[in-house]
Amino acid sequence: MIKTDVLVIGAGPVGIFVVQQLGLIGLKAEVVDNLDKIGGQCIELYPDKPIYDIPALPECTGESLTDSLLEQIKPFKTNFHLNERVQEISKENNTWKIQTSGKKTFIAPNIIIAAGVGSFEPRKFQIKDVEKFESKGIFYSIKDKNFFKNKKVCIFGGGDSALDWAIELSKFADITLIHRRNEFRGAEHSATIARQLEKEGKLKIKTPFQISSIEGDTKVTGITIKKDDGKLEKIATDCVLGFFGLIMKLGPIAEWGLNLDNKTIPVNTENFQTNKEGIFAIGDICTYPGKLKLILSGFHEGALAARACFKLARPNEKYRFEFTTTSKTLQGRLGIKKSD
Repeated sequence: MIKTDVLVIGAGPVGIFVVQQLGLIGLKAEVVDNLDKIGGQCIELYPDKPIYDIPALPECTGESLTDSLLEQIKPFKTNFHLNERVQEISKENNTWKIQTSGKKTFIAPNIIIAAGVGSFEPRKFQIKDVEKFESKGIFYSIKDKNFFKNKKVCIFGGGDSALDWAIELSKFADITLIHRRNEFRGAEHSATIARQLEKEGKLKIKTPFQISSIEGDTKVTGITIKKDDGKLEKIATDCVLGFFGLIMKLGPIAEWGLNLDNKTIPVNTENFQTNKEGIFAIGDICTYPGKLKLILSGFHEGALAARACFKLARPNEKYRFEFTTTSKTLQGRLGIKKSD
């Protein structure tokens, strides 16, 4: 059983930033995320794509933004519980008891839902026996691109992720990009680069094809792809990457008694609390009049939700707003030492 001041559900940029806001006011947070990595949509969908609307950063990528936010919360030594879905919550003596899919139990007076539009799960290949090859040649995300060095890799998909990884991995791997349509739906610039690499013999592109079967015993040795006219083609390969987007589900959140509105959670904009005391929602999953689904909006929402959490986590203490530029207490929590 893990006791904490706040359980944050979601390890995307907004979830990471609210950890920093909580840490500044002396609250401890634990973070749970259904994905196997930190960063949420920024890492799963556009790790290398430029983002232009983060304050003070004219341009950054999803990956660099995530790295910077993680650097910012280092002083708070936050624990991230990945590959964990919050399954059940219950109220006990003014605190929430939270149980996860991995049988972990958290006790906290506050829950902040920063789960984007719900839990993310990759869309998978719809073919026989594909499950037995997962992580043994079949992958839906990339943790370490160097794993694919000097390997034969087949990439399926026509969006930004498929194009970006095909271009990147073609620098040191034998890449075949396969899509069920002739035209790609990703950025035109990326599609142009991929076509140019094909002309230069650095990348193979096969369209319109879909996967028909996977060959191999304990690991993938090849695949068979099928064209619209029924033509079959076999390809020897070491790895198969599927980038078909993510399935976004509210999952168990829908059973928590929250006042849902079209798969989003209405909140009070004074503190971003839901209709349940001690449960807050920030980021894309919350809704209110004038809501903008921007990362910077989520940062604002997290700042106010964090202060509201203080009242429930420290009921006998009065919250006192302080500026990090002048407060020695806050500077101490950040590990900043300044001479008098």
